[in-house]
Amino acid sequence: MSEFTTRPEIRGTFGVATSTHWIASAVAMSILEKGGNAFDAAVACALTLQVVEPHLNGPAGDMPAIFHSVKTGKTEVLCAQGVAPAAATIPHYRAQGLTLVPGSGLLATVVPGAFDGWMLMLRDHGTMGLREVMQPAIDYARDGHPVLPRVADTIAGLADFFATEWPSSAEVWTPGGRAPEAHRLFRNPDLAATYDRLAASEGGTRDARIDEARRQWREGFVADAIFAYLEDAHVMDVSEAPHAAVLAPADMTAWRATYEDTLSYRYHGWTVHKTDAWSQGPVMLQALAILKGFDLGAMDPNGAEFAHIVIEAMKLAYADREAYYGDPAHSDIPMAVLLSDAYNMERRALIGSKASLAQRPGRVPGFEHLADAYIERCQRDFNVGNVTAQEPTMSHLTEKRGDTVHLDIIDRWGNMVAATPSGGWLQSNPVIPGLGFPLNSRAQMFWLDEGLPTSLAPGRRPRTTLSPSLAEKDGVRLVFGTPGGDQQDQWQLIWFLRFVHFGLGLQQGMDAPLFHSMHFQGSFFPREVRPGEMMIEPDVGPDAIAELRARGHKVTVAEPWTVGRLTAALREKDGLLRAAATPRLMQAYAVGR
Repeated sequence: MSEFTTRPEIRGTFGVATSTHWIASAVAMSILEKGGNAFDAAVACALTLQVVEPHLNGPAGDMPAIFHSVKTGKTEVLCAQGVAPAAATIPHYRAQGLTLVPGSGLLATVVPGAFDGWMLMLRDHGTMGLREVMQPAIDYARDGHPVLPRVADTIAGLADFFATEWPSSAEVWTPGGRAPEAHRLFRNPDLAATYDRLAASEGGTRDARIDEARRQWREGFVADAIFAYLEDAHVMDVSEAPHAAVLAPADMTAWRATYEDTLSYRYHGWTVHKTDAWSQGPVMLQALAILKGFDLGAMDPNGAEFAHIVIEAMKLAYADREAYYGDPAHSDIPMAVLLSDAYNMERRALIGSKASLAQRPGRVPGFEHLADAYIERCQRDFNVGNVTAQEPTMSHLTEKRGDTVHLDIIDRWGNMVAATPSGGWLQSNPVIPGLGFPLNSRAQMFWLDEGLPTSLAPGRRPRTTLSPSLAEKDGVRLVFGTPGGDQQDQWQLIWFLRFVHFGLGLQQGMDAPLFHSMHFQGSFFPREVRPGEMMIEPDVGPDAIAELRARGHKVTVAEPWTVGRLTAALREKDGLLRAAATPRLMQAYAVGR
């Protein structure tokens, strides 16, 4: 494989930052230059991403982070995934004639989590003051930033809907009745004012000021504005009917972001850390457990055999995700079995030379009813083999559905953060008047069927797709991730396998052609299934594509350079830092020195 890369792999010793937008990466680096650590930089970067990529995330969205702290010596998860409101019950939704939670609107809203999560990280692990880390986002929201073409296109596609159904969104996203022009300055003065007021939170100490900002968010002026709007709001959503909210003040007042242990798996000497089963994170660990029985290093990393084996392993791991994953605080998740060698030896034996078109969750003793329920759900509700849409990603996105952002940051001391913020997109809900941002739509990942780990229930976390990664081996630590819904752990897996087995550099691996499966049930409304279907970039070559089709895969060839939005950063044992960002979409960037 050629060592030529589209961009240099960034190397240095002082610090590196990489994210899905060059402005946010530069903001993170500026914080490091001012003496801040990786946690300070991550918060500033994330708040800026809420401004410059509002079609992909917002302050009322959600956020998981995996981080390593030099001070504590620990690698942990920060969970800022909000829970279902107390009034979010299956009977309530069913009584409104719904069989699925809508993909937008107030019924799709869980407790907003992202802002509290970032404030918790800043308080406990950062060093800088609230105003210092919030000011870059305030400046870009108030003074303007060059709006991305995809943001402009998203707003233009929704302008008529906003004007008719979501007038508060029209005021923010189409000021003067016009959608913004690509690359021209766009301002969100209401969001700037909200951030500025939060940054001005008072208290006798740094920690007290951060905690006051959190309080203002959950029960102060932010909450007041949210619930003044929700009191009589009935919002049109994708069900083509207006609905009122179930979110209540007590839901926001009671909730806090939390820390928890990672799930981990050892693969070829690497310990890979992921979030627990309230996300899709363990699916990458399961796929590694299946794949470790294959000699992947003997294959062509761009060849049909490699793609076939990896796709089939992902199908099996994702089938288990659909059957068994959910919030471990509310359901018994058989994760020890799902990651065990014995179980995955059985799963590995199911992979043959031909593509499987069946949904094949494993049979975990005592949990067989969940596997049966998944297969029945596919057959009953989705007419498997006869659906016409796919979970959109990258340039295949419908501009009316949001996606995600990602950031990876390492400082000179060895602190590191990988985070995948999402939710609260401009497409998800109307803007809260006066605040400049909308609520989220993460509840669409719940089912309105009883008895599942992913059944809608008060206080339960939705099984999100958000899935940052941290891996370590012999003193080397690596953080990485990508936006992309159900494709996140697929693209990360492929990139990681090429890194481990073929020695590809960080940037080399991101420049290499990617692929993913659409075989399993999607996480987003309308929860479609496309048996045997996969997408692959054309740079693998016509021979590989032809062989995959001969093996029974239903192959869609993507436009060149349109699959995956990976970023990554690495720290060598001697302190050398490296970082990279995908060239796809021409907006992600790595910086460092």
